[in-house]
Amino acid sequence: MDFLITEFRQYTDWLPNWMVSVGLLVGAVLIGLAIHRFAFGIFKRLVEDKDLFWRSLVSRGRRPMRLTVLTFTVSFASSIAPLAARPAEIIRHVLLLGFILVLGWVAKTALHIWMTVYLRRFKLDAEDNLLARTHVTQSRIAERIAGAMIVIVTVAAMLMTFPAVQQYGVSVLASAGVAGIVLGLALQPMLKNIFAGIQLAITQPIRIDDALIVEGEWGNVEEITSTYVVVKLWDWRRMILPLSYFIENPFQNWTREGSALIGTVMIYLDYSVPVSAIRRRVEEIANESKIWDRRVVNVQVTDFKESVMEIRILISANNAPKTFDMRCEMREKIIDFVQREYPAALPRLRVEGASNSNGHANGAVADTALRHANFQS
Repeated sequence: MDFLITEFRQYTDWLPNWMVSVGLLVGAVLIGLAIHRFAFGIFKRLVEDKDLFWRSLVSRGRRPMRLTVLTFTVSFASSIAPLAARPAEIIRHVLLLGFILVLGWVAKTALHIWMTVYLRRFKLDAEDNLLARTHVTQSRIAERIAGAMIVIVTVAAMLMTFPAVQQYGVSVLASAGVAGIVLGLALQPMLKNIFAGIQLAITQPIRIDDALIVEGEWGNVEEITSTYVVVKLWDWRRMILPLSYFIENPFQNWTREGSALIGTVMIYLDYSVPVSAIRRRVEEIANESKIWDRRVVNVQVTDFKESVMEIRILISANNAPKTFDMRCEMREKIIDFVQREYPAALPRLRVEGASNSNGHANGAVADTALRHANFQS
């Protein structure tokens, strides 16, 4: 190496040092770009028949690879260039920062690619996607936490290359007790959500695509970040909630152990309606429906009111949206059946007056038919 440097300087003694240095550095950049282009082409051909991980790694690693090659070529050029002490120190410092940045960049890229390839085996659009939602939730939270740690460590390592920051770091360590208290108080909301994210990843009260009732709204978990959760509501609005909300507040998770649900339809009919006929019609509606999952269908008289009886219909479906649609279908068809076959069974108010001297009722029976079935979910 020293022999090459000596020989090179013998041939460039007649040029100013600044011109030689600039020429070497520019040449190193051009050579580095050429090497990167050639090497990237070779790597791309080598992974054409490989699996997705290697193809994605080469594709997404194009820029980190370019920075790596340029770091080495410029480093070699700066070692043989006749630089003054101060410019040489600045260039070496910049190259060190570039090397640290490359390491962090490659680590974060590899983490993202591996996580993407790993999650490809799990399908969220499957009918029973409990296992997929479990893995996707844990993996996404872990990826964000690991990615944040990589960024923090990379930035910290780059800052520690500056002497002023090193001295500051020593002074902070010397007063770690006070600094820790102040920093903890300042970062309490952020740290609270970070630890809540770790707890969510382990215990999993919610997962990606879970159906929730939260703050009186129904929706699906669309995204879980390192600090907040995005819930896509049924009308396409988004509700943004901090991670700590799901640790500290009660909420309903309709898909905690499975996506199948039992829907309830309440109907209020006159005592004259035959319950057996209602039961037969409900079973017919369920068997004709493409939504019913063939698991639960039941009809029960659950209460007697002053003028009507309360009939509860239970019907199941594979997930929350289908259960809602099944309940609506049941309501529409059962009221159509009652109106057509037993119109007198619809709820009505009977008012009978006292008889007059001729034996006729003063107030004829007032059938104020309430031509609707009062349903309650």
